Amino acid sequence: MNPIWAIVAIILGVTLYKQFDFSTMQFEKPAMAVIYAITFIAAIFFLIKGRKRRIE
Repeated sequence: MNPIWAIVAIILGVTLYKQFDFSTMQFEKPAMAVIYAITFIAAIFFLIKGRKRRIE
């Protein structure tokens, strides 16, 4: 597991959580939320890909 991707995923996950308004069910900045979500998903993908490579 690459620790850089783990750090990126944690930071982006926390940022997405903080920007989401649960009373209105919307993000404060929707455009930035899309960018954060795409990068968050990519970081999780690379974490899983790296873990599978080490297991084999």
